[in-house]
Amino acid sequence: MSKTKKIVSWTIGITLIVLILTPFIYVKVNKMIYAHRVTTYLTEQKHYSSDEIESVEGVWSVKLPPFLAVVKFKDEPDVEYIYFAHNDVIQFSHRISEEAQKSGKTKSDLKHFVPTDDQQ
Repeated sequence: MSKTKKIVSWTIGITLIVLILTPFIYVKVNKMIYAHRVTTYLTEQKHYSSDEIESVEGVWSVKLPPFLAVVKFKDEPDVEYIYFAHNDVIQFSHRISEEAQKSGKTKSDLKHFVPTDDQQ
């Protein structure tokens, strides 16, 4: 194989690897960005301490918007709060675990629920 063919083969191989990895890197980076935005919002604007927050996880959603963050608080581990962080950070929704629902937990029992005009 000539030197030129080797260079072309390497170039094609590297290009294919980059093209294959790019979407995975894009999703991973955006999940991290959204989790960071929500964490910053909760600690700096809503004044939660990091000790009050159990987890903030960036999620790639199959629905629109494609990225969101799921937050769990230590004092309410049976509820996930869904935040959007595109321009402004907003609490969009929540999910109460089936177990908590069976024991009678409802939206009115939620400690960290922030109602918007259409959620009241």
